[in-house]
Amino acid sequence: QVQLVESGGGSVQPGGSLRLSCTASGFTATSFACMGWFRQAPGKEREGVATADEDGSTRYAGSGKGRFTISRDNGKNTLYLEMNSLKPEDTAMYYCAAERFRDCSYSQLRQTRFGYWGQGTQVTVSL
Repeated sequence: QVQLVESGGGSVQPGGSLRLSCTASGFTATSFACMGWFRQAPGKEREGVATADEDGSTRYAGSGKGRFTISRDNGKNTLYLEMNSLKPEDTAMYYCAAERFRDCSYSQLRQTRFGYWGQGTQVTVSL
């Protein structure tokens, strides 16, 4: 069994920054071909934010491109999302996802392509 646990969410003002972390645990968490971040705001569908392959290659959705940075520390089984210049529309529950054997060229920000999910961490951006 594998568990993904997110942390780092909170409340910030517009223009602020947050760094989200996702740590994988369990004996199967030795290698993930693709890891990513998704978010879901109240009344909206869950959407992809960014993905990172094991070699560090990244993909971003238009909503966060230029403001967000995804990265991985494979030795610590940890995924990060640096979020800068946050906007009220970034308010959402942010979820970590991982796929063991298929890289991100296959997943392409599609939630159905990820086999493991965390419980989420809340990000609120308001005045």
